[in-house]
Amino acid sequence: MAWRNVFRNARRSFVTVSAMSLALLSMILYSGLIEGYLEGMERNVLDLEVGDLQIFAPEYRTDPSIYTKINGPQALLDRLDDAGLDAAARLLAFGLVASDDASSGASFRGVNVARDERISDVSNQLDRGQWLDPSQPQGVVIGRRLARTLDIDVGGELLALTQGADSSMAYELFLVRGVLLGISDAIDNSGIFMTQSSFRELITMPEGAHQIIVRRPKDLDLQDLFHRVEGLALGLEVKTWRQLMPTIASMLDAGRSAMVMMGVIVYLAIAILILNAMLMAVFERIRELGVLKALGFGPLSLLGLILIESAVQTGFAIVIGLVLGIPGIFYLAHVGIDMGMLAGTSILGIAMDPIWHAAIHPRVFTTPVVMLVVIVFLAVIYPAGKAALIQPVEAMRHN
Repeated sequence: MAWRNVFRNARRSFVTVSAMSLALLSMILYSGLIEGYLEGMERNVLDLEVGDLQIFAPEYRTDPSIYTKINGPQALLDRLDDAGLDAAARLLAFGLVASDDASSGASFRGVNVARDERISDVSNQLDRGQWLDPSQPQGVVIGRRLARTLDIDVGGELLALTQGADSSMAYELFLVRGVLLGISDAIDNSGIFMTQSSFRELITMPEGAHQIIVRRPKDLDLQDLFHRVEGLALGLEVKTWRQLMPTIASMLDAGRSAMVMMGVIVYLAIAILILNAMLMAVFERIRELGVLKALGFGPLSLLGLILIESAVQTGFAIVIGLVLGIPGIFYLAHVGIDMGMLAGTSILGIAMDPIWHAAIHPRVFTTPVVMLVVIVFLAVIYPAGKAALIQPVEAMRHN
């Protein structure tokens, strides 16, 4: 009977199913794009900037100084390796760089080329030129905006000036090996990557490190990683990326909450349509429902009849929405949306990817479907309750 009733007013059923299908399709594509955007931003933070966790010498973060360093970093790196964690040490300093008549402030980053590739994807983010090569220690890689400020390109000479660890004035002439794509404001505006050997020679620092970046395996929770590393790095300050960048962490969490709120708003609009359609379906059939009740249909039977009718329409909508949404989300995941002029624009200091890709997760499909089913059920309760409470005598006299 429910199946027959769905097709009794084909136009109304078509409009209702179309609205639910469109809402489901929109939420699938929206969820995939937002998930992709948030994952892309988180990936840029973790892969290009801070890693999952960082280790510092006590008080380094409150008062960065080349003298405040982790002593004997190799022993700690060995312990992290034994624990199955990828880690690399970095050396950090600030100074000035100049090229011809232009100069700018700079942040120097000394990296172990082999180890750094295990914890960072910066080496693959080159706009032009090549990444660092230990066999050519005079080569450096610089941020894109710094290159524009200094009016320098690959092959150009760069004079670096800073303070040495022995309190002397340190300076050295380097050759630009590569220029990076947009990564973050800090790197774009002032970042200079060099090999650790060049860095140590520049500031006369034969041992120690200022920062150790740690990456976690996919099956290890961030808090579990924190507790594990904290036990290995006794006497040192250990911080997760969420503690180091709380604003971005909060924004990512808020983005996922906003995605759910958007789904609720869209589906509430659909709920009003469904409520109206099902109320019309009940009022049009008051006499029929009264006869059914007189013939022995109980309140629960009529309630179930209306719920099944809405379930049939919802089922059609889910099938149509998924048939259209699955190829749509796969297209957005593999081809994406070209951001055009917005490519490289930074949000909270993190550069946006040039191509906006959607994410493909089971929750991209399950969450919109579950929300649709719940909203439809809540919207149908009232008209179904009206049908269940109909009095047979009054219903059969209804005009």
